[in-house]
Amino acid sequence: MEIIVCLKQVLDPDLPPSKFSIDAKRNCVIPPEGIPLVVNPYDATAVEAALRIKEEEGGTVTVVSLGAPSTEDAVRKALAMGADAGIVIAEPSLDDVDGFATAFLLAGAIRKIGRYDLVLCGRQAVDWDRGTVGPAIAEYLGLPVVTLARNLKVMKGTIRVERVTANGFETLETVLPAVVTVSNELAQPRIPSGWGIISAARKEIPVWSMADIDGAEAKAGELASLNRLVRLSIPVYERKCRFISGKEPGEVAAALVSELVARGVGRD
Repeated sequence: MEIIVCLKQVLDPDLPPSKFSIDAKRNCVIPPEGIPLVVNPYDATAVEAALRIKEEEGGTVTVVSLGAPSTEDAVRKALAMGADAGIVIAEPSLDDVDGFATAFLLAGAIRKIGRYDLVLCGRQAVDWDRGTVGPAIAEYLGLPVVTLARNLKVMKGTIRVERVTANGFETLETVLPAVVTVSNELAQPRIPSGWGIISAARKEIPVWSMADIDGAEAKAGELASLNRLVRLSIPVYERKCRFISGKEPGEVAAALVSELVARGVGRD
């Protein structure tokens, strides 16, 4: 089994809201100083899924990540967990692209890698929570896709997937190669061993640019992006309290109903 896992580096989702700030002119989040980025938790679960399949079926696990050069840290985390190889696609002009452009570039990188039986992604990234990259990669590669996997079983030429639904789960089977997005119900990602960390630190990680991916320069960036961010802001929550008084409970109830009606409560 030749498995490719796509992962993303994100702000730590456990950071308190007070640590976040917005650049209103650029419509982007300003990363807090001194706090390192982390591997998207769902993508770490996808790495765990790949490693479990490798342990059962043999083969290799290659990790691909798109982002700044610092994304190498996220790739090395996957290598420390047990992945065999990693690739970083670093391009300064791609900082603001959406999930569709990201998927276009990752699909190009997967084609460049060549042979693969399975492509795994996290179900979504915890920063934007859109969940578009995995299905879009499948579209660009012309592959079947199954989302929200909680269990994977590779058989001869096919993969059986238990996927999470709103009311439980369902089991699907599809031919390989295929794209599967992995949910957190699958497992807790393993903790890298000391030797794994040392081994990962010694491995060379190739860094590709758009020039290294066929067709990327012609369609990447804004040309491949299908969404445009109009405004990004931190929500402001305001609470207002009004005390309603009266001599009798019925009087208080009538005043409350009048207030609610005036505010449009209960209208279709």
